[in-house]
Amino acid sequence: MSLPNCPKCGSEYVYEDGNMLVCPECFYEWAENGEESSEENVVKDSNGNILQDGDSVTIIKDLKVKGASSDLKRGTKVKNIRLIDDGIHNIDCKIDGFGAMKLKSEFVKKI
Repeated sequence: MSLPNCPKCGSEYVYEDGNMLVCPECFYEWAENGEESSEENVVKDSNGNILQDGDSVTIIKDLKVKGASSDLKRGTKVKNIRLIDDGIHNIDCKIDGFGAMKLKSEFVKKI
């Protein structure tokens, strides 16, 4: 049986995971019958907690910031996040001392 190409990025390297089809290139998941996954826009933190707009998070790892003289330190609290989907980052926020910033959800945990 031939599997269909990924509907999101067109990759031919799709594989089955249970009753879902998964693209290893863009990590898009969908049901074999063509229905999209209901968890497509769900953003989770490093511990698997679901994040929502307006949540507060803590950075779990020192992060280097391009063009900044210092790094974002582990334990930095970020309030009132906004969820986005720009292909790379999941979170848009403002951090005291740094200003507007985009973060990946894998580097934060929900407070």
